[in-house]
Amino acid sequence: MAFLDLGRQVESLRAELDRAIGGVLDAGRFVLGDPVEAFEREFAEYCGAQQAISVASGTDAIAIALGAVGVGPGDEVITVANTCVPTVSGIEQAGAVPVLVDAERASMTLDVAALEAALSDRTRAILPVHLYGQCADMAPILTFAREHGLKVVEDAAQAHGAEYDGRRAGSLADAAAFSFYPTKNLGALGDGGAVVTDDPEVAERARLLRTYGERRRYESVISGTNSRLDTIQAAILSTKLQRLESWNERRQEIAKVYLDSLADSPLALPRATQHRRHVYHLFVVQTENRDAFRTALESKGVETLVHYPRAVHQQPAYAHVAVGPGGLAESERLVQQIVSLPLYPELRDDEVAHVVESVRSMLD
Repeated sequence: MAFLDLGRQVESLRAELDRAIGGVLDAGRFVLGDPVEAFEREFAEYCGAQQAISVASGTDAIAIALGAVGVGPGDEVITVANTCVPTVSGIEQAGAVPVLVDAERASMTLDVAALEAALSDRTRAILPVHLYGQCADMAPILTFAREHGLKVVEDAAQAHGAEYDGRRAGSLADAAAFSFYPTKNLGALGDGGAVVTDDPEVAERARLLRTYGERRRYESVISGTNSRLDTIQAAILSTKLQRLESWNERRQEIAKVYLDSLADSPLALPRATQHRRHVYHLFVVQTENRDAFRTALESKGVETLVHYPRAVHQQPAYAHVAVGPGGLAESERLVQQIVSLPLYPELRDDEVAHVVESVRSMLD
């Protein structure tokens, strides 16, 4: 049983996707245009925000969002070590310097208690990561940021539809960065991303940054880049966005089966912590015997993955990244124990049951 089968979703939507793609082909415009503007309006409304600016990838979304809120070369951005490399890649792409802090145990997201020690006179922003489908603890992060004059940009690449205090990811800070990589809760059929914000000045700067800094064709008013969402991908995403809530509900339904069925197991299970709606982009458990656990499940035909086997500072290319004074003990522990079980909306009930039975058979 594959960890993820994206073909099932395409098959279920094939007629609608064909129509969306056909409409773009018929119109003959393949960069920006009406489908892109329509998706941006729809996605901003879904997030509960004023504006969305689509870009070419989630990594670009981080870089452009940081640039749009005023982060520049040499500025420090505090983020968490327990994340995927694109988080720090986006910071560096913006010309800024990432400073890593530890994760907290319950949610595996940024440990607010680590922020004070990581602060310096060069700190300009905090980039909390909404990991595995659950928001970071935003209220104290925002309070800390206001007290110290910092900007906050959400890394919401894994949090389409996640909520904190009843508000959706994308509406919680100065700006947010989303990815539409095919595996995400809302995924394109290729790369894509978006910057989401309530601030019109941030939105305007993000639009300039994504297209050579152009206010109008051939008039560049700031230094920018080329990072545009393909028109075909925008049409595809608009089609899929209509299903996102039902897909997230199915993810929660599967997660509940796992949580209920494995509640008495020795595994550390993920749970939605206080104030947060978890949309289970990934279902990540913890076990001290990960290799044996994965091998046993593989023998029963259940594929698992590890998200992620190394914390950022353990990657050879990022060994230079600054680590906050508090250290990264929790992040280093997590990468030794975390393992992701199959969970996606098209997973059948009998397959969910097989995963549960396979896990229980090796733990009982």
